[in-house]
Formats: sequence, C-alpha cells, structure tokens
Amino acid sequence: MSSGAIRTPVSQIIHNKDDQDAEEEPKKKSREDWRKAKELEEARKAGTAPAAVDEEGRDINPHIPQYISNAPWYYGSQGPTLKHQRPQHEDERGHLDNRAPKGLDTTRLVTKFRKGACENCGAMSHKRKDCLERPRKVQAKYAESIVVHDEHIVNDASINYDEKRDRWSSYDPANHREIIEEYEKVEEAKRQLKAEKLKNDPDAEISDEEGNEDKYVDEVDMPGTKVDSKQRITVRNLRIREDTAKYLRNLDPNSAYYDPKTRSMRDNPNPQVPAEEAEFAGENFVRFSGDTTAQATAQLFAWEAHGKGVDVHLLAEPTKLELLQKEYEQKKEQFKSSTKTDIVEKYGGEEHLQVPSKSLLLAQTEEYVEYSRSGKVIKGIEKPKARSIYEEDVYINNHTTIWGSFWNAGRWGYKCCKSFIKNSYCVGMQEPEGYAEQQHSTMSAPPPPVEVPDAEKQPPVESEVDSAPSSEDSSEDEEIVPQTKKSKKKSKKREKKKKAKEQRKNKKKHKEAKEKEKERETSTVPEELDDRKRPYNSMYDVKAPTEEEIEEWKRKRTRTEDPMLQFI
Repeated sequence: MSSGAIRTPVSQIIHNKDDQDAEEEPKKKSREDWRKAKELEEARKAGTAPAAVDEEGRDINPHIPQYISNAPWYYGSQGPTLKHQRPQHEDERGHLDNRAPKGLDTTRLVTKFRKGACENCGAMSHKRKDCLERPRKVQAKYAESIVVHDEHIVNDASINYDEKRDRWSSYDPANHREIIEEYEKVEEAKRQLKAEKLKNDPDAEISDEEGNEDKYVDEVDMPGTKVDSKQRITVRNLRIREDTAKYLRNLDPNSAYYDPKTRSMRDNPNPQVPAEEAEFAGENFVRFSGDTTAQATAQLFAWEAHGKGVDVHLLAEPTKLELLQKEYEQKKEQFKSSTKTDIVEKYGGEEHLQVPSKSLLLAQTEEYVEYSRSGKVIKGIEKPKARSIYEEDVYINNHTTIWGSFWNAGRWGYKCCKSFIKNSYCVGMQEPEGYAEQQHSTMSAPPPPVEVPDAEKQPPVESEVDSAPSSEDSSEDEEIVPQTKKSKKKSKKREKKKKAKEQRKNKKKHKEAKEKEKERETSTVPEELDDRKRPYNSMYDVKAPTEEEIEEWKRKRTRTEDPMLQFI
C-alpha cells in the first residue's frame, strides 16, 4: 500500500487541539471515505489512476507495501513520501559531534536583580518554582546585591530524532580527568596515613578492608550471566572476554571435541602436556578431581541406604550421612580382615600372602637375554609367549595340524589330510578331487623299467646265459613304446567323453532351473484359498538356493557398473 494515512505525532495533535475550536476537531473517516481510498488504491495498482507523487514530484510505485511507504511518526512528513527510504545527504544528517555549552556561564557576573528572573536565586534561565537552589532567607528579589551566574540555554532546534535524544550531547571527556585526579589524591592520602602509623608503631596491624577489592566478589554477578530470582535459573549468554576460547587451545581438528552449543570441551585438548604445566585439562578433569568423587560416593551411599530403610539425605542431613558412611566403611574393613584371618587360620598359606608388590613382580629382572639383528635369541632364555585359557597345539588322532588350519569351499578342516570331518582319524595327505583319476589312467599302462633287472642280481654263470637276457630286454623295450602311445590316446578320449558328459549335465540343469522359475512366475494361489487364511510365505518355497540357481541368477542379473549396459 503505497499511499497510506499521514502519521501525525501525538505532541502535534495535542498542540493543534489546544489552538483549534471544538467545531474544527478532526473527524473520523466514514465508511464511504475508506471505500473511496480503497478504490483509488486498486485503480492506481491497475494503472487506470495516476500514481501518488511525493514532495519532490516523483511518482510512487503503488505496489510498494505499506510498511515501506509509510514514514515513521517522528519523521514529520506532511504527505506521501519515500524520502525516509533514500540515503540522506550530509547536510540532512544529525551532527552528534556538535557540543553546545552547558552549565553556568561564568563569563558574565550579575550583581543586581533583573525583571523576569528567578525570585530565589536571581538567574534568568528558570523561574522560582523550577529553582534547584536552597530557599534563601532573603530572596534575590528583595536583596540589595546578589552574585549569580546565568545558565547556558540549550537551543532545541534539533535536526533529527537521534540528535534531539543524544544523552552524551555536549559531553566533554576531559571532565572525567577531574574525577580520576580526585581519586588519586584520596589514595595518596591513605598511603601517607598508613606510613605514619607504621612509623609510629611498627607492630601495629593495619586492616586492608578498604583496599580489598575481592571483599564483595561473591555478591556480584558473574559477567555473561543472567540470574532470574523468580525462576531460579542462570542463563549463560557470554563468556569472559579475557579468557582464551577452548577451541583455540588446540587447532588440530582431530583433537578434543568442542560443543559450540554448551561451550564445553570435556576431553583434554593437549594430552601430551604434563598435568602440572597444562593451563586447561578439559572439563572432565574438574569433574573427577578434588571432592567431586567423594561427593558422588556419598550420594550413592545415601541412595543405597535409603533403599534399605535408613532415613538419610545428602542435602538435608550431610553430617549424619558422613558419620554413617564412616561407620559403614570401618565395619566393612573389619569384616574383610576378620574373614581373611579366619581363612588363613583354617587352611594356612600365610607365606603366600607375603609377596612383593606387582610393580616389582612385573618390572626388570636380572636374567640376561641377548638378541641378534634378526630377532633370534643368542644368549639367555627367550621370554615365553602369553598363552590363552584354551589348549593350544594339541594334535589328536594322528593329525600333525590343528582343526581349522585348512579352508576350502566354505568349510574348515585339517591341513595335514585335508579332511573336513572334525575329530576324524588322519590317514595321510589326500589329493584333490580329479587328481586320482588322472593318475589312474596314466598308470594303467606298465611303467618304464626303472629297477635293476634280475639278471644283474644273479651271479654270472656262462657267457651264453648272459647274452640271452640282454636280447630279451631289448625286445621288451621295443614293445613298451607303442603301448605308452596307445594309453595316451585312450586317456585323451576318456577326458573328452567326460567333458561332453559334464556339458550335457550342465545344460540339463540350466533347463530345469529355467522351467522352475517359469513355474513360479505362472503359479498362483488357488482362488478357493482366502488371503486371510493363507499361511505365511505360502507364495514361494523357503529354502536355500542351489548352485544352478545361483549361476542362473549371476548370468541374468544386470550389472550397473557395465559401461555398455545402455547400448544393450
């Protein structure tokens, strides 16, 4: 709403009301006037009526909201304007640096009473009812001679709102120097009095109550806090600016966490710094130091005692609680010592209790051990390895390795015999599957002669006998060569047949898996069976997938990382 009603200041309305007659008082707007103003505003927005014009002759946009177009009441605008939204010129701004003279005008001395002056003191700046001087016995009006200074009258011709209400207007900071000098004189006088007292009586005790600045520290609110006595709460809104911020203690982002909402850092930001040298060790240090632990144990003891029927409270009866806790601790120690002595008297073994402290037991010893560069022990006895509560390196049933030393196809076993049956008997190293069949096919043919012939073992009898076996051996070697070639051809044929059989089996399995999937997709629950009576998971079989189904799923699944997927 660009053109609103003129907001006249309240003081101007009251001033005008005194001057006007009763008949000329401003009247309220009627409904007809409001309706006409509304229609004019809508016409200006629609463009059928001319826009409002400010005092400089500029058109005002009718679409500007009312809270922007309306000037403040103290601005003193007499019509529609947007001057208050535009930057002010230098001559229109308020001059807060101007210092008008204040106080008494000492340049002029008045000795006689003037007409229109104050009847009490004789000053021209005020009347008798506004005089702040003491009532004179002989008033200035009737006195023969007076001595008075007039006050400076401040001109009320202020340019703007801020200049008119400036509380530090015409203040001279040099005046504060007088207060400081007066305070220094008082302090110097106090020091001289103390020195004289000590000079006259060296043993005299001088109280420092007047100079003690920390005397009323507890009664002063902490800076940055707001205490509400009605609600009994303390609101922290600022930190003391002299303190170093906690997040500046260590700028490493991986150091202690700083919570900006509560302004707390619980962990130590500099753990490498010793506790004696650290300026800030985290808020947890305060929580677990001093009497805080004792307070926590006392509170816990009070809760436990109250639960067992003892009427005691930490805040209401602290002395009673402390006495009860001391008595309880003493009885507890006596009970422990009595039970310990009873057990030693009954079973003996007091010599085993007299052992050195753990710091000595786990510290250095006189046993000398020397190591090589590789880490092996050259001299001395190597330190034994720490063992668990379970049995280690225990071999059972002829095994040379433990259970779990072998892993294959998702199963654990023994590495020595590759057996997957726990607590089985070791029968030696087993070859992998398929390896034994290949060896059997190659070993079906007679192996080449490696052993020494029997003829060499027998003693030589005759030369003819020696020549006969040699000729026989050469003929046997000639026969073995074609036999080995035939066995190789047979083994190759067998392998080809096995591969063909496996391929046929795999094809059949794939077909069966496809048929099963189709059946599942087409199969539906009979219409006779109501959904409300249908058992849970009745739409499909709940069982582990077979290897064929997993392989079929791997072949059919879509791979999102495949770059050629969008071209398929």
